[in-house]
Amino acid sequence: MKQAAGIFLFILFTTSLFAQTPVAINGALRVEGDKIVNKNDVAPQLRGISFSWSLWQGRKYYNPVVVDWLTSDFKVSLVRASMGVQPDHGYLQEPALQKQLIVNVVDQAIKDGIYVLIDWHDHHSNQHLAQSKDFFAEMAQKYKGVPNVIYEIWNEPEAISWDTVKNYAVQVIREIRKYDPDNLIVVGSPHWDQDVDLAATNSITGFKNIAYSFHFYASDPSHQEKLRAKGDLAIKKGLALMITEWGVGESNGNGKFNRDQVKTWMEWMEANHLSWTNWNITDKQETTALLLPGAPETGNWTEEQLTPAGIYIREKLRELNK
Repeated sequence: MKQAAGIFLFILFTTSLFAQTPVAINGALRVEGDKIVNKNDVAPQLRGISFSWSLWQGRKYYNPVVVDWLTSDFKVSLVRASMGVQPDHGYLQEPALQKQLIVNVVDQAIKDGIYVLIDWHDHHSNQHLAQSKDFFAEMAQKYKGVPNVIYEIWNEPEAISWDTVKNYAVQVIREIRKYDPDNLIVVGSPHWDQDVDLAATNSITGFKNIAYSFHFYASDPSHQEKLRAKGDLAIKKGLALMITEWGVGESNGNGKFNRDQVKTWMEWMEANHLSWTNWNITDKQETTALLLPGAPETGNWTEEQLTPAGIYIREKLRELNK
């Protein structure tokens, strides 16, 4: 009898733990007006970390153990898998390898009950439309209806027109919707995902559950009041925003870590109830890198292996994602 009671309590305990995962709590995400809402029509605020380009130093962290560590220790509710497309050894050259790196992260995020952005990390996506459509068609068939999965179809278009970005987005969205009619899709905007105000004047219609990415680097002199005003205007005009990338430093990934400016941006995201992923999981001497050189590729990082940015972001995630 005692043994049976013990087994029952163990099952009850583990079921309770599972039920508390972000995806179990929120379910499938969808867009309602200017908000991304959960299964209860409430706007959850998801917070997490972006993996670096799936190239160079950051590639080694694209593994299930790191996803587990970010979930259990950093307390993320969202991660972003940033698949490098155009640089050497990116998707255009090594599609099978790059897809596997993304699947490694996505599948573990699903097991851990957190959300995951599948990010086509390319500044020139309009030049690679056919490849993008093929990739997202495959991802949509694989992950159709899995509530954890969010498609981010163009990372940071450069200084091109919104019409160009919109035309690309419509074609990729149409391809995804052939196989996955419901999962959230995130669209980029010109000038490195900053001109969301332009997107708001002529937003994409005819599809449901479309949000827009908004990026900033909190300590960059040009990413202050005027940039927040763009975000405010887009929200006022009815755009649902997600901060799929932001850093504590400047837009080159380095520069200052101005804590006052970071605080202002953090307060703005909280006030607008915006979900976010911080840039980035890599081990280099750079302001926005979260890990110091040599940090193991198996997670279990000590505070001595984190950069100032890593220490700060870990503290904030553990505080806000209680």
